Amino acid sequence: MKHTSNINPRIVEGLYCEALVLSDEVRAAFDLSGRIEETGTHEDAPRIALSCEALRTTTRMMHAVAWLLNHRAYFMGELSEFQLRRYGRLAPDFPAADPERLLLLSPQIRKLIAATEEFYARLLRIDRGWREAAPGAPRAIDQLRARLGSAVA
Repeated sequence: MKHTSNINPRIVEGLYCEALVLSDEVRAAFDLSGRIEETGTHEDAPRIALSCEALRTTTRMMHAVAWLLNHRAYFMGELSEFQLRRYGRLAPDFPAADPERLLLLSPQIRKLIAATEEFYARLLRIDRGWREAAPGAPRAIDQLRARLGSAVA
């Protein structure tokens, strides 16, 4: 991986620290032991909303941390660029929070969910920028065809 302006070890380390702090906030906010009773009602809708958004938000942060760990491993020489490109992808279509369920949650929880969505979107932009080939650079398949052509000729 070339050290481009959009990703380098320093940026990855900063994002990793931010992800750990955000993940800890998510864990504390969605610690469901006792949280269900705090919804203040015996209705199922707020409980389901809290459970669903807890799962979605913690999964989003797990994906973000895994992506950052893969990049850290690459910069430490533990992964090749091929491995990183193949296995170090973020899901570009990870679902956002359900707007109807968000209305059933407290403002603090909604703010935290929005922060995780913004963080994930930042990682997606960085990942997309890193994956885009440099202008004029041959694609991997074109490079392979050229190597095969020169080997056969």
